[in-house]
Amino acid sequence: MVSHTVYSGDLALRVEEVGSGRPVLLVHGYSQSRLCWRKQFESPLTEDLRLIAMDNRGHGDSDNPRDAYEESELWAEDIRSVITALDLEDCILVGWSYGGLVVLDYVETFGTDGIAGINLVGAVSSIGTEMATERLGPEYIDLVSGFVSTDVEESVETMRQFVELCVYNDLSPEDRAYMLGYNVVVPPHVRDSLRDRTVSHETELADLDVPVLLTHGDEDDVVLPAASRQYADLIDDAAYSAYPETGHSPFWERPERFNRELREFALEV
Repeated sequence: MVSHTVYSGDLALRVEEVGSGRPVLLVHGYSQSRLCWRKQFESPLTEDLRLIAMDNRGHGDSDNPRDAYEESELWAEDIRSVITALDLEDCILVGWSYGGLVVLDYVETFGTDGIAGINLVGAVSSIGTEMATERLGPEYIDLVSGFVSTDVEESVETMRQFVELCVYNDLSPEDRAYMLGYNVVVPPHVRDSLRDRTVSHETELADLDVPVLLTHGDEDDVVLPAASRQYADLIDDAAYSAYPETGHSPFWERPERFNRELREFALEV
C-alpha cells in the first residue's frame, strides 16, 4: 500500500492506493473514511485494478477546516487534484452514499473526459431539497440532530446508531468498533456543513455519457432503494444491481459479489 498527501489548493487530502491496472477512485460517504474500503483493498481485486481511496475533506486524516464545504466546485477540485496528482487516466469513479454527490459535483464542474465509468453505491444525487429528503430513510432522518451535536455522549451514541443503520445484519464487536472509530473522528462542524448544502444533480445524471453501474442494498435504511431505481430511469446507459438482504454498505456486507461486479464493470467499459 502506498500513501499520498494530495493538495487541493491549500487543503491536504490523505490518499492511499494498492494494486495495478485500470484505476478505480473510491469516494466514501458521510462521516466515513477511506478505511471503509478495507474489503476491497485486501482482496484479489488488486490483481486487476489499481484501487485509490481518499479521505474526503473534513474526514479521516484529511484537513478539516471550519468552513469550505458548501460549494460543489471545492469537492470537484478535490477529485480532480487526486486524478491529476496520481495520473489516473481513464479511471472509474465509485461514489458511496454522499460520495455519489461528490462524484456528481465533479461531473458538473469538469465533465466526464478521462472518466471511463461511474459506479454509484447507495448514492445520493441531491441534498437539501424535498426530493432529496424523500429518498432518505426515516431512521436516518431521526439521527440528523445528533450528527451535529457537540455533546460528546449524544454524538457518540448517534454515530453508534448510524454505524448499525448502515448494515442489514448485526456487526461483530470488532467491526462495530472499527467503523465507529473513523465515524466519531469527523468533527460535528463538518457533518453540519455537509448537511447544510443545497445541491441537485438530476440534470447531470440525465446527461451522463459514460456507462454507469447502480449498486443498492434492498434493505437500505439510509438511502432508500427507490433512489437508484429513479437514477436508472434517468440515465441512458445504466445497469441496476440490487442486493437482497443487504443494507447501505454492499461493499462491506457482500464483498465477494461487490468485488466481482466492480471488476467486471471496470474491465469491460
